[in-house]
Amino acid sequence: MNIKRDESGDIILDSSEIASRFGLSLERLRDLQKRKLVSSTIERGEGEDTGSHRISLRIGNRVWRALLDADDVVLSETVSTVRGKVGRRSV
Repeated sequence: MNIKRDESGDIILDSSEIASRFGLSLERLRDLQKRKLVSSTIERGEGEDTGSHRISLRIGNRVWRALLDADDVVLSETVSTVRGKVGRRSV
């Protein structure tokens, strides 16, 4: 996985690599993004994990997760299927 940072330090992921992880074409991923059906979370490590990050991307019931070290090298990554509610609902 090619991890980059923009000028403000935000993590940038390669869209074609993300599409591949989910078994999608790049065009399909972009369509899902436009429709706001791709969600992401980035968590920063604290304490002894300072400098590390955990990235989670969710499309429907599938989640890709990656753990990055302080140099943004991917230490591990998984794709899993989540049971239960597929989307978030506002109350």
